[in-house]
Amino acid sequence: MQPIGDSPPHHCFIPDSSNLSEAWRTAIIPMEMVDGHEERSKCSRYMLDVVRNLSALGYVPGLDVNLTGVEQERCEDGWTYSKDIYQSTIVTEFDLVCSDSWKQPFTSSLYFIGVLCGSFFSGQLSDWFGRKPVLFGTMAVQTLFTFVQVFSQSWEMFSVLFFMVGLGQISNYVAAFVLGSEIFTGSLRVLFVSLGVCLFFAFGYMMLPLFAFFFRDWRSLLLAMSVPGLVYIPLWWFIPESPRWLLSQGRVEEAEVILREAARRNGVTAPDVIFEDLGSEEKRKPEERHSPLDLLRPSSIRNTTVIMSLVWFTLSTGYFCISLNTSRLHGNPYINCFISAAIEVPAYISSWLLLRYLPRRLSTSASMLLGGVALYFIQLVPPSIPGLSMALEMTGKFGMATGTGLMFAYTGELYPTVIRNTALGFCAMVSRLGSILAPYIFTLVAYHQYLPYILLGSLLVLSAMTIPFLPESFGRPLPETIQQMHKRERIKCLCISEKNRKPPKEANDTVLLESSL
Repeated sequence: MQPIGDSPPHHCFIPDSSNLSEAWRTAIIPMEMVDGHEERSKCSRYMLDVVRNLSALGYVPGLDVNLTGVEQERCEDGWTYSKDIYQSTIVTEFDLVCSDSWKQPFTSSLYFIGVLCGSFFSGQLSDWFGRKPVLFGTMAVQTLFTFVQVFSQSWEMFSVLFFMVGLGQISNYVAAFVLGSEIFTGSLRVLFVSLGVCLFFAFGYMMLPLFAFFFRDWRSLLLAMSVPGLVYIPLWWFIPESPRWLLSQGRVEEAEVILREAARRNGVTAPDVIFEDLGSEEKRKPEERHSPLDLLRPSSIRNTTVIMSLVWFTLSTGYFCISLNTSRLHGNPYINCFISAAIEVPAYISSWLLLRYLPRRLSTSASMLLGGVALYFIQLVPPSIPGLSMALEMTGKFGMATGTGLMFAYTGELYPTVIRNTALGFCAMVSRLGSILAPYIFTLVAYHQYLPYILLGSLLVLSAMTIPFLPESFGRPLPETIQQMHKRERIKCLCISEKNRKPPKEANDTVLLESSL
């Protein structure tokens, strides 16, 4: 959103017909105090008629006349925008400044409202109709509406289309995450949910400032961002449906076909009958459909869902606040955006290592504490050292990105197959409430310079304190049913015994599923 919706330096436009000299064109814009230093006003100018008369009388600004007492007016003729960084953004295209400046953060919030709605519906659709069709369907929605946005003729049209892009974006992300986590097992699953998903998200994020540097017009940038969506079309014939989901729906034959093909590609000999315990017609019937209410019914699951909601809300709020704030940081916005994206690479590598070797509760709580403490310390940094403030802000983002990578895996491990996508969609939906608020958090600097950092730091510390009350999932198999999740033993300490590191396989975790997928 930043290269597309950033607000470059601007001031009132002075029409050429005013016949003013360059000195008067500069003097007509009043100076204002902003954050302790003077800068040209963005939303007002001295009365054009008065200045034109003074110029006609031969007065020289600053010498013969002082304009301080002259009445001011709004930018009746529009604005002049700096093109040092961007050729155009939606702010310059649709004049989202001054009295319409509220539209700028609201545009981002509309996108996240679309993400919220997509999270709510896509999780249930994926649990009802399968991971694969929802994945590719929502990818098509995102690609199509991103392309159509290029032709937006008004802010209203752009915003509606941006809402539709949000519907597809999180839906395909969550569907792809769940599909991969159910296809892969063991260390491969840990690798996929940490590095496979999050790391490549970071690489894509790092490409954004590179694309924006070469495509400095927002329409060209959107067009370039929509083209990669076409690359995914051939993958329909290479990505299988989730065997776990097929089994949960009683479609045993289709699951066996996928497993046998996986076994053949991996050089594993498949048994003649893979699912012996699913042979009867009664067991082959699909389970009843589930809804988000199943996340709240048993008290143990309800407690887990409430804590997960708080953690996801906090991580999303903090992550998008820091990401959207990079354009306000000291230095070049392209470099700042790249640094903000690049910091996620070591964060996701760290999350992968933590997922492999440490319990989930300990690693997730520690990463969020790191982020919260770093944001608290920003208020102690002298204004003369902006680089240290940026380093602490990036450390805070490092902790939140690490926590986000851990929470995707942790959430997928806690909830069973029959509602896993619904659970992830619900958590993603709750987290979008945070991302909707994120564009407004840094407007709190009008009340206190460090209030946004104090608020975010407090949320991170509070969430870190609730994580130890969650069940531990390190070294345990994925639950397949709600009953298995409900009956799962709650580990009371942050350590995990060797017995829990090597649990017996459950009914649906067959040897073939563990070895070939």
